[in-house]
Amino acid sequence: MTPIECRHVRVHGRVQGVGFREACVDAAQRFHVTGWVRNRRDGSVEAMLQGAPDRVGAMCLWLRGGDTPGRVERVDIEPIEPPFHRFDRFDRMSTL
Repeated sequence: MTPIECRHVRVHGRVQGVGFREACVDAAQRFHVTGWVRNRRDGSVEAMLQGAPDRVGAMCLWLRGGDTPGRVERVDIEPIEPPFHRFDRFDRMSTL
């Protein structure tokens, strides 16, 4: 059985109004990562990432500014310890 990793991520910078969330959904599908992404009222973007450790790691690298739209200034990543909710897909959520 493949181990599953879960990380809570906050992306800061110019990441709203530039297609960042949609690009994040596309990247998550490419990396085979489940979870969600949403805008925050403070101007950041928040995501929950889940999947095989190498895939979640690749998604975190992408979020740090690979080919992301906008301008990423800082990415805060917090590992989530099991047990955690399992996601079946990657969704775009409403702003919080």
